[in-house]
Amino acid sequence: MSEDETAPEPGDGLRTRKKRQRHRTISDTAIALFLEKGFEKVSVAEVAAAAEVSKPTLFRYFASKEDLVLHRFADHEDEAARVVAARPAGRAALEALHRNFRAGLDRRDPVTGLCDVPAVLAFHRLLYSTPSLVARLHGYQARSEAALAGALATAHGGTPLESRLAAAQIVAVQRVLAEENWRRITEGETADAVRPDALTAADEAFTHLRAGLPRYA
Repeated sequence: MSEDETAPEPGDGLRTRKKRQRHRTISDTAIALFLEKGFEKVSVAEVAAAAEVSKPTLFRYFASKEDLVLHRFADHEDEAARVVAARPAGRAALEALHRNFRAGLDRRDPVTGLCDVPAVLAFHRLLYSTPSLVARLHGYQARSEAALAGALATAHGGTPLESRLAAAQIVAVQRVLAEENWRRITEGETADAVRPDALTAADEAFTHLRAGLPRYA
C-alpha cells in the first residue's frame, strides 16, 4: 500500500498539502465504512457525507468507488519498473528485483503478504472478498506488467514480445509469493514465523526466473 500521502515533498505548497490531506481523509473514511458495513452496502453519497465533502468533490479526487480502496496500491503499480530503471550499473534486472522483494519482506511491506498488522489483514480481506475490487486489480496488474516490460526492454534489449513475456512472469511470481504469505498469516501464523520460508521461497522463485529468463539475469 502507498505511503502516507500527507507527508510533505520538496516544493509542496500549502494548497498541495491540503489536497493530499483531503485525498487521504476521504479514502480513510471510505475504507473505515467499507470495513464496518461492507463495500457493496456503502454508497458514495454516504462516504462523501462522512468525509464532509460533496459528491462532486469526492469524484474530483477519486474517479470511481473502487478507487477509494485501490489508490493505496498506486505507489506500487510501477514499482518493479522503477527498481529496474534505478538499479546500479552492472546489476541485472532480476537481481535488482530479487533484492527489492527481499527488502520488502524484511520491512513487512503489505504488498509482499508478509504483514500481520490487524488493519492490513482487514484491508486485504475487504479487497479479496469484493468481486468488483478483485476485477479492478487485473487492470493494476496489466499496467504493472506494461511498465516493467518497458523497463526491461530499455535495460536488456530484446523484442517487445520477449519483454512482455518476461514482465508477465515476474509480476505473476511476485503475486503468488505474496498470496502464499498472506494465506499462511490469515490461517493464524505470525509474520515472524512465516518469514524464513518466505525468504526461501523468494530465493527459489527468482532462481527459476533467472534460469528461464537468462537475458534479464
